Amino acid sequence: MLVPDLPLRTDRLLLRAFTPDDLAVVRDYRGRPEVTRFLYHEPYDDAAARAAVDRMVRRTALRAPGDVLNLALVVAATGEFVGDVLLSWTSGEHRQGEIGYVAHPDHTGRGYVTEGAREMLRLGFEGLGLHRIVGRLDARNTASARVLERLGMRREAHLRENEFVKGEWTDEAVYALLDREWRARSAND
Repeated sequence: MLVPDLPLRTDRLLLRAFTPDDLAVVRDYRGRPEVTRFLYHEPYDDAAARAAVDRMVRRTALRAPGDVLNLALVVAATGEFVGDVLLSWTSGEHRQGEIGYVAHPDHTGRGYVTEGAREMLRLGFEGLGLHRIVGRLDARNTASARVLERLGMRREAHLRENEFVKGEWTDEAVYALLDREWRARSAND
């Protein structure tokens, strides 16, 4: 079980729980077609944004397999909202998890999502004791693949046309990192 003491701090960011006050910013960035192009959902309208925020507000701990921790990324110095990150506890028996993230397009290219996702890996390995964490993405999403590679994750699979998303068959890439690889990498940082 993992119930983090929020907000979490990294060098430049606060990772905090979502609040109902985040509705406008979530509607803004997740309402953009360029943001949702490789995601499972269409751009959010008001109702979809409200439902998402209602769901994300409750995702503050990993108490059992199947739970999701979903945190807002904000710049510590300014409070600017730059995206969100998540850690899913996918299996207790096999000590497995999955990370994900969505960047606000006004704040890409500055390493914020990589920094936030690195903290989610730390929580998964050091806080929850996971053995393996994966990142899954639409194989066309090269920007997301670069984030996973910067995190030290290795590409393990390219699944051809394995999902039917938004009216088309899509390829999926799977990246992964093991706890011993995380520890070795952390010891060298």
